[in-house]
Amino acid sequence: MSSFLKPTGRITRRLYLVLFMIFYFTNILSLMLIWQSYHGEAWPIFFSFIIILIASIILLLIQAIKRLHDIGMDWKYALYLLIPPPVNFIGFIWLAYKPGEKGLNKYGPDPRKTDIV
Repeated sequence: MSSFLKPTGRITRRLYLVLFMIFYFTNILSLMLIWQSYHGEAWPIFFSFIIILIASIILLLIQAIKRLHDIGMDWKYALYLLIPPPVNFIGFIWLAYKPGEKGLNKYGPDPRKTDIV
């Protein structure tokens, strides 16, 4: 399995869905804690969770790029996922639903033969 920090290669739908649920839950939790710390004027907590939110959004986009590679599409389509909800949520679910290309494509080998999950 390749590193989940690099936007190169391909990942399976199952691994993408697992990572999507982890990072999307982290986003929601961070947003709730940012809102709470803003109203409580707890500025260190506020800025800490903003950093966590940005990091989880970046990691989510990296996984979406890998999933787009598995489908055979370029990374530029991941920019549509920066559109606010519900459009981005629909795009992330589409990535989990769309089957990838079988065998080798220009982005790498078939991840079903190399991924653990």
